[in-house]
Amino acid sequence: MSGEGEQGGPPSGGGGGDGRGRGGFGRGGGRGGRGGRGRGRGRGGRRGPDENVWVPVTKLGRLVKEGKITSIEEIFLYSLPVKEAEIIDYFLKEKLQDEVMKIMPVQKQSSAGQRTRFKAFVAVGDSAGHIGLGVKCASEVATAIRGAITSAKLNVTPVRRGYWGRTAGMPHTVPCKVTGKCGSVRCRLIPAPRGTGLVASPAGKKLLNMAGIDDCYTSSCGHTRTMGNYIRAIFHALKNTYCYLTPELWKENALTPVPYQEHTDFLAKKQLM
Repeated sequence: MSGEGEQGGPPSGGGGGDGRGRGGFGRGGGRGGRGGRGRGRGRGGRRGPDENVWVPVTKLGRLVKEGKITSIEEIFLYSLPVKEAEIIDYFLKEKLQDEVMKIMPVQKQSSAGQRTRFKAFVAVGDSAGHIGLGVKCASEVATAIRGAITSAKLNVTPVRRGYWGRTAGMPHTVPCKVTGKCGSVRCRLIPAPRGTGLVASPAGKKLLNMAGIDDCYTSSCGHTRTMGNYIRAIFHALKNTYCYLTPELWKENALTPVPYQEHTDFLAKKQLM
């Protein structure tokens, strides 16, 4: 009897009156103890309004965010390398459209067997003279597409447009015959009269339309069934439109300082995170 009293007395007093268990520490009953441990981890959490704010990490990004560079054409004029996709979003966020051109599985032979990953080709453009093409390989399709979109934004390039015949209205076709090559595929873009449309394959029409070209003939040779090489060849051809200097581009232009040199005092300041 005395043994039962000693065993039953203290636990009932410690557990019932004080709400504490062994050693006087809470066991998570109610809102005490471990109940407060999940605060800030679940839905809502402690996320602030500044979570998605872009913090530039390059000199070009700092100049763009502070408004020192006002247009994307200034970046192309001085051939400044773009290392942050947010720079392209800053200028072309509302206009930029992306299109998944192809998703293909690729395999690698390893000691444990075959490892399958997915390769995504994504094109981005604003239908106004800017286009980019990105390629990314990842173990999941969604990851590959996201990476390809980022790569495409970093590869955005200007596309020069021109006329066929009369120089009236807005530019509607390529300024001259241009050729692009990738692998065994060679693609040639030929100017076309206004109203012709895009004489190309479905994949070629998508790229040309995203570049802002309305009328164009295309001629291709090689193994064009290889979609990756075919769209790369078209992209290189569009990229070459600014590599050929026509007579209207022969005039001399005054050289202005590079943005890095012009805003050297601003870049010398330490950035506050």
